[in-house]
Amino acid sequence: MNVSKTLTKFVRYIVLVIFFCLYILPFILVVLNSLKERTEIISNPLSMPKSFNLANYFSAMEKMNFAHSFMNSLIVTVFSVALITIFSAMTAYVFVRMQNKFNKFLFFLMVASMIIPFQAIMIPLVQIYGSIGFLNSKWALIYMYIGFGASLAVFIYHGLIKSIPLELEEAAMIDGASRLQIFFQVVFPLLKPTTMTIVILNVLWIWNDFLLPSLVLIKPEERTLPLSTFYFFGTYSVDYGLLMAGLVVTIIPVIIVYLFTQRYIIQGVMNGSIK
Repeated sequence: MNVSKTLTKFVRYIVLVIFFCLYILPFILVVLNSLKERTEIISNPLSMPKSFNLANYFSAMEKMNFAHSFMNSLIVTVFSVALITIFSAMTAYVFVRMQNKFNKFLFFLMVASMIIPFQAIMIPLVQIYGSIGFLNSKWALIYMYIGFGASLAVFIYHGLIKSIPLELEEAAMIDGASRLQIFFQVVFPLLKPTTMTIVILNVLWIWNDFLLPSLVLIKPEERTLPLSTFYFFGTYSVDYGLLMAGLVVTIIPVIIVYLFTQRYIIQGVMNGSIK
C-alpha cells in the first residue's frame, strides 16, 4: 500500500515537472534569444548564446523610450488601482450598511454591468469622449479604468463586509467615531486580504492592458509600456534580438510584482469563498 502511494506521488511529481517545463520553455527561449545577435538567432534559435551580451537590452530600452513609458504605466496603474480600491470599498460599505431599495438597485446594476463585454461599448466610448475632447490623456484613461474596474471590486467587497460584526462599528460609534472614521479605522483594516487580492488583480490587468490605452492615448509621449512595445515591434520587426529584449524588459515588472504578492491572491480568494 505504501509503495503504491509513493509511486503515485512520484508519477504526479514527474507530470507536474513536465508541465512546468512546457510552460516555462517559451519564456526561457525569449530570454536566451534576447542575448544573441540576429544572425545567431536565425541560425539556431534553440541554442545557448555564445556570449551573454546585454547590448540588445540597452538598445531596446533607448529606442522604445522605456523610462518614459514605464513612468506613464506606473502613474496610470497606481492612481487607477488606488482609486478603484478606495471608492469600491466605500461603495460596498454603503450598500451593505445602508440597505434600501435604491441601494439594492444600484448594487444589482453594478453586478449586471460586469456581463457587458468591453468590445460592445468601445466604439461609442471613443466617439462620445472624443467629441468632448476627453481623449489622449492619462487622466482620462484612469477615469475609464475606475469605471470598468469598480463593479467587480464592489461585488467582492460586498460579500466580505456583510460578514463583519456590526457590534464593532457600534462600539466605535459609542466612543465618538464618525462614520468615516469607523470605515477607515475599523472596517477597512479588516478587508486587508481582499484588498490585496483586488490590488494585485487590477495591477496585472491595468499594467498589461493594451486595447483601452490604444483607443485613448494617441500622442507618443502619452503611451504606456504595452503601447510602446507594440510600436517598437512594428518598427524593428526584423531585429529579433532587439524584439526579444524589449519583450523581456516589458514583462519583468509584472513577474516581480506577482512573485512577491501571489500568496495574497490565494489568501484573498480563500477568504472570499469562505465568507
